[in-house]
Amino acid sequence: MEVRELQRLIKETYFERDWERGVEKNNLWLVEEVGELTRAIRKGRRLEIEEEFADVLAWLLSLANVLGVDVEAAFLKKYGDGCPRCGGKPCRC
Repeated sequence: MEVRELQRLIKETYFERDWERGVEKNNLWLVEEVGELTRAIRKGRRLEIEEEFADVLAWLLSLANVLGVDVEAAFLKKYGDGCPRCGGKPCRC
């Protein structure tokens, strides 16, 4: 599944609630999930780490949907040719 497809899936599932919640609250949820991912990594619990990565990605895509950002296009624009600073693959900075 492509990133654009993941973003569309999240939009179909959650957009109405995300829109009502607004940018600030969606951003806070994203930050909270990043914290939960950090705790899972510190504990070294593989299943929790995987679940929290999924949650972080879902909230990132939700926030992007509310803001009207195509995450795949934005990513490719910045990183599609390699490192944005040196252009290297791998980075030579």
